[in-house]
Amino acid sequence: MKFSIFADIHHYPEVFMGGTYEDLDFIEARAIKEGCSFVIQAGDFTHKPAAATDYIKRYNNFKIPTYHCLGNHDTDRTPLEETLKLYNMDKGYYFFDKEGYRFIICDTNYYLLDGQYIHYDMGNYYSQKGNLDWMPPSQIKWLEETINLSANPCVIISHQSFERCNGVKNREEVQKIINEANKKKPNSVIMCINGHYHRDNLRVIDNVLYFDLNSASFDWIDNPHDKYPESLSKEHAKASNTLIYNDPIHAVISLEGNKINILGMESSMFMGINREHTDNPVYDPAGRRVTPRVQSAKISLG
Repeated sequence: MKFSIFADIHHYPEVFMGGTYEDLDFIEARAIKEGCSFVIQAGDFTHKPAAATDYIKRYNNFKIPTYHCLGNHDTDRTPLEETLKLYNMDKGYYFFDKEGYRFIICDTNYYLLDGQYIHYDMGNYYSQKGNLDWMPPSQIKWLEETINLSANPCVIISHQSFERCNGVKNREEVQKIINEANKKKPNSVIMCINGHYHRDNLRVIDNVLYFDLNSASFDWIDNPHDKYPESLSKEHAKASNTLIYNDPIHAVISLEGNKINILGMESSMFMGINREHTDNPVYDPAGRRVTPRVQSAKISLG
């Protein structure tokens, strides 16, 4: 079976470049050409869903089925319940079975405060630095049951990472559940995919492929640059905090048994500007460097 996945397209007119209708057209056309069964976005689709209903409808009405995964920014300026409704989601985590595989969508957008797991909602998490990106125990229990009750191999999709050193805070609990399921029944979980960090990386841990999926739009930098024309910065308020990709990079993934074939794509940096031209570290906290690509790979597990 074959599906298309992208992350962090960040549709936010007048703030970011990219995340355009043309980008969605590109992703849909490629998915149809490659014969994908569905498309899924892995979070940070838009920062203001209530003001982007036409954009959301464009994605929801692709000629093939589409699915959503919540990112931290999807509820920044629209309440959680309204965002879920616009994204056709009953709640932030769910699963579906398709052509011999189970796809499990997790919601890792919680912060922990005084023993309470609180969902990101209307920017409430911005004051909680260092205490972000948790999965509540109830959802971890649900994940374990969803994996164990599946007759099919599982692919887990989340916005934040279950692999990275700076990923989900209780990711080791999730890895333990995955590994125990695979000990009982090999290939119970074959792959975990995340967005959020705007990097491209593949890593196999305990016979599970962890895919750190690049942004479809740009690399975010904390220290702004002045390399883009002033007119561009006036048109897009946060252009100087971004290093922009010229194409909506994403992946088409084929699954056959325990074989995973990732068909990525290569782009280039807008105006040739990359981190070396700015006052920002070249590598992120996980030691990963930005590249305007999603790599291709063929992997057989175990």
